[in-house]
Amino acid sequence: MLKALAESWILAVVLAALSAVPAQAAEDAALLKDLSSVIALLGLPCGQVVSARRLKDDDHVATCKDGNRYRVFIDAQGKLFAQKQ
Repeated sequence: MLKALAESWILAVVLAALSAVPAQAAEDAALLKDLSSVIALLGLPCGQVVSARRLKDDDHVATCKDGNRYRVFIDAQGKLFAQKQ
């Protein structure tokens, strides 16, 4: 009985973890697309953001397909910036 309960609990934990992976992937894809758009709107060369590293809320380092890297952030006044790294 305890073995069956433990197996059920482990299965539930594994299924919960696996179901969270697609949600995170979709969130990451949306972030990369948003960062690509911001960089393009600011008139900087990039093409497409292929990876991003979060520094803190509204502050990321984006790596572009063409090799450029930008720190994309919102300052205290709410203005959006992208600084070449």
